[in-house]
Amino acid sequence: MPDLASPGSDPKRPPPVVTLAALYGTGGVVIGPDVAQRLGVDFLDRAIPASVAAQTGAPEEVVAAADERPLSRGQRLLSLLARAPSLTAGPAQDRWFLEEGEMRARMRRFMADAARSGGVVLGRGGAIVLREVPQALHVYLGGPLQARIARAAEAEGVDRATAERRVEANDWARREYVRRAYGADGDDPALYHLMIDATALSVDTCVELIVAAATFHMPRSTDATA
Repeated sequence: MPDLASPGSDPKRPPPVVTLAALYGTGGVVIGPDVAQRLGVDFLDRAIPASVAAQTGAPEEVVAAADERPLSRGQRLLSLLARAPSLTAGPAQDRWFLEEGEMRARMRRFMADAARSGGVVLGRGGAIVLREVPQALHVYLGGPLQARIARAAEAEGVDRATAERRVEANDWARREYVRRAYGADGDDPALYHLMIDATALSVDTCVELIVAAATFHMPRSTDATA
């Protein structure tokens, strides 16, 4: 039986790849790094926009405009400037003028390249981008809306009304990202091998479930209709 603490110890087994689609309030930002540590691979979250920013010379705030998270006012302004270089301060800014589609394409290429050495990808339609990676395990972390609001309020130390606004904003941004980037429904169960109500389980239990699933995962057909 494989050792759950070191699933990559089998030289014949490709490095583990896990994609996490995590609704706001399910603890994905905590669960993801813990899973990566247990599997001995990189956690790919901020590294994705950071890599695109480094490649293009664009500020990370501009790259974030093509990401699935809600934008701050400052990020929205930079996004508008990036799309209208004639309004910027000068030609030095033109070098990071890129369409949103190109930003997303670069993110997809980064995820695909990173998957070759294994990794845990949080969000960004990872289950769709890496659907043809045989060893990739696709996980969905969800839970009832009210339970996620309560979790978010406790974790972030905010009142319930603030937590509710954040949950709703992030849920909308996530759905729109997947819809616009891939023409898909990010909540479609057909995209995932494992769906977990993360509000009903502890973080440690979620991590154990995902690590076990990644360790024993048997690659399936890449045909989504199979």
